[in-house]
Amino acid sequence: MTLSDVTETVRQKIGDNSGLAATLKFDLGSDGVILVDANSVPNRVTNEDQPAECTIALSLEDLASMLNGSLDPTSAFMMGKLQVEGDMSVAMRLSQVV
Repeated sequence: MTLSDVTETVRQKIGDNSGLAATLKFDLGSDGVILVDANSVPNRVTNEDQPAECTIALSLEDLASMLNGSLDPTSAFMMGKLQVEGDMSVAMRLSQVV
């Protein structure tokens, strides 16, 4: 999957009102970023690199696997495939949305 494919998948899963009430960034290294701004309705998903309350660093491939259900987020965290910086509660709320 490309960055634009994964961005669109995140946009569809987040929807217009995810209830996250926070900003979250997926830092995909050299592949780019996906920023979720859920502080307003409708929620906004872009590839802008801006500060966020919570940043999740992982590979584009691992994010795609998490979104399609073949990689469990908790397992990915325990295996070191993703790192969380900032407000961990935002990441926990995200797991309920996606």
